[in-house]
Amino acid sequence: MLRHLMRITAGSASSPLLLINTNNYFNLHFHSHHTHSQMDHPIPKGTIIFSTVGRSNYGFDIFSLQLQPQQPTTLGPEHRLTDGISVNFNAQFLDDNQTIVFVSERTGSPRFYLTRPGLSSPKSLPFVPSSLFHDRPVVNNDRVYFISAHEDPGRLFKSWSALYSTRIDELDLTRLTPLGSVDYSPAISRSGKFIAVASYGSRSWGGEFHELNTDIVVFPESDPDNRVTVCERGGWPTWFGDSVIYFHRQAEDGWWSIFRIDIPENLKLSGPPNTATRVTPPGLHCFTPAAMHDGIRLAVATRRRGKNFRHVEIFDIESETFHPVTETLNPNLHHYNPFVSPGSKFIGYHRFRGTGSTQGESTIPNLNPVLSPIKPIKMLRINASFPSFSRNGDFIAFNHNFDTNSGVKVFKSNGSKRWTLLKGRTAFYNAWSPTEKHVIYTSVGPIFQSAKATVQIARIKFDSSDLNGDGGDVKCDVKILTKEETGNNAFPSCSPDGKSIVFRSGRSGFKNLYIVDAVNGEFVDGGLRRLTEGPWIDTMPSWSPKGDLIAFSSNRHNPDDVATFGIYVVKPDSSDLRRIHVAGSEGSDDVVSERINHVCFSEDGEWLLFTANLGGVTAEPVSWPNQFQPYGDLYVVRLDGSGLRRLTCNAYENGTPAWYTGGEELDLERLCLRSEDEDEDELRGEFEEPLWISCDI
Repeated sequence: MLRHLMRITAGSASSPLLLINTNNYFNLHFHSHHTHSQMDHPIPKGTIIFSTVGRSNYGFDIFSLQLQPQQPTTLGPEHRLTDGISVNFNAQFLDDNQTIVFVSERTGSPRFYLTRPGLSSPKSLPFVPSSLFHDRPVVNNDRVYFISAHEDPGRLFKSWSALYSTRIDELDLTRLTPLGSVDYSPAISRSGKFIAVASYGSRSWGGEFHELNTDIVVFPESDPDNRVTVCERGGWPTWFGDSVIYFHRQAEDGWWSIFRIDIPENLKLSGPPNTATRVTPPGLHCFTPAAMHDGIRLAVATRRRGKNFRHVEIFDIESETFHPVTETLNPNLHHYNPFVSPGSKFIGYHRFRGTGSTQGESTIPNLNPVLSPIKPIKMLRINASFPSFSRNGDFIAFNHNFDTNSGVKVFKSNGSKRWTLLKGRTAFYNAWSPTEKHVIYTSVGPIFQSAKATVQIARIKFDSSDLNGDGGDVKCDVKILTKEETGNNAFPSCSPDGKSIVFRSGRSGFKNLYIVDAVNGEFVDGGLRRLTEGPWIDTMPSWSPKGDLIAFSSNRHNPDDVATFGIYVVKPDSSDLRRIHVAGSEGSDDVVSERINHVCFSEDGEWLLFTANLGGVTAEPVSWPNQFQPYGDLYVVRLDGSGLRRLTCNAYENGTPAWYTGGEELDLERLCLRSEDEDEDELRGEFEEPLWISCDI
């Protein structure tokens, strides 16, 4: 029986990891796919700020409702079980007294906590110090079973998610997923003898994320290598007893539905995996089931025609009827991932905690620390997009809300104060001049549009002394550097001498790169020259702090595929253009699957920071609010393609990073995360359901 064991003393994220019998285990700083001397190439450092789709607005707390014994569809009042700090989600009951184990991001990464009514604050449970991702905890026989993503599988385009267990009072870690395999969404049978997972097995990720190509796999808790695929295609298993599993998948008619599979005694299959029986009818979407102990009721999350919100309902299998749970309580809030207590006395779920909350957080911090896997790198999540540091790092320019045309704003790099420079117009992708503290470049016009859409490069000039006091509007001069008839001009990046701007333009009918005068634009002779040319997309350029190279994303290696992009670099005179192969050598199966964007340089010009799809998907996307690209994570790599390191690992889409390239490292100890003089947004729960889930079937 092959099990991969390690004992770790619970502690801080920087605690050393003692590895025992792990067979090529990968450590805290993650596997490098190319090896170079650290003496020749020091590890990267600095401060990275990035955005995450929707995450700042979640405000999740865990709530419960009591089911009445004699009237199983009658519900008691709603109770909040968590304290309103950060986001809290994916809970499970330990008993019928509302003791729960749940996930919270209050420390900068997802970790496990236990709480119960009357407990003043949640109790931290053991966690893997090197893990950036913990999820789906389940407690059985004083052990916590959970998903973690701290072991690199040894190849790209494969999720790091795997199933582990530990004692509930001390970290005593056991890996239950075979090395090289991927598991999600664990569930434990009522007796505790069997575990079910949604498993990818040893296959590589195929690029899908609407519905993951996982199978329902079952194994004895005492013998995790004895894995049996009981049903192909399925996710989010839940047990009734030890012999029946319910799970979700998208049916052939397009509706997400709950299915049932009967488990043979002692997991002995006489043939191929069993055929599942559909339980819920077409005409509505049903996800993330939780079976009740009587075997005839399921708690499910639903999406119905004519309804804009996800709600929890109870489905009676015998009568084939649904009973609403949350819609009458909170009709205009999404409710996620229901769970039930062992005796079906309580039903729980997580949702936005509500506006004007009297307990916990009611505003969104401008900057939020995130755990970094590389000690010299500090990481912060911004409640905005496209951040750009001022030259000495004391201010950050950003775009706030594309839906309200909020333009360009600035706040102090300690997260306090906010000023508006440009408002009433949509602007995106900012570049602070490296030589002028009073000049910011941006793109003005609609985002995500065709090559011929009118988008212009703007130079915003203001009096930097106005960035004081209590914030507000700052008078500025906006100068357009590109001609209106030239189409989609966007993504400016400034040369280190401040004299030129490289940007992407669709003026030829294709999106290529151009260089323009930083002051007068293309309105003077010689003010514009072409950098790249071809029937493909070259975009999101970044000028090296050394001035010798411009990095950008492009699909020029396969112009017919607008979904895959690689990193390219070129000299400012258009010479020495080359691709940096991150995922493998030219022509390899992996390198053709790269989807890399948002490239920027480190201070010394030796490292590139970018977002990519190299780590697959970390959790089942259907169980989360909308993420356009839930495989989007941050990575760094050297200019020669070596030393690849992963910086984020979660279920979100992370992007638009900025890397502080000033002469001194920012002092993050002065971060003003919760002070009286902060100008913060109200937490309003404004996020969307997955846009790819449609009821127009």
